[in-house]
Amino acid sequence: MTQVMQESVKMLEMLPESEQELASQLIKRLALAWDPDFTKLTPEEQKRLEAAEQRVDRGDYVKDNEINW
Repeated sequence: MTQVMQESVKMLEMLPESEQELASQLIKRLALAWDPDFTKLTPEEQKRLEAAEQRVDRGDYVKDNEINW
């Protein structure tokens, strides 16, 4: 979690519970305005995706039939 996120959580925790819901709704609206279809990747998601793609390119993955479903 980034420093900004940690500070934001601390500030949210300082609010009375009745105001925490309002703040939560505001954050949801901001996120939806930024990415209404939830298709954008955060920097952390992009980093994890690139690492996964590199593992696949190296052949470092588990085949479906190797998993005990």
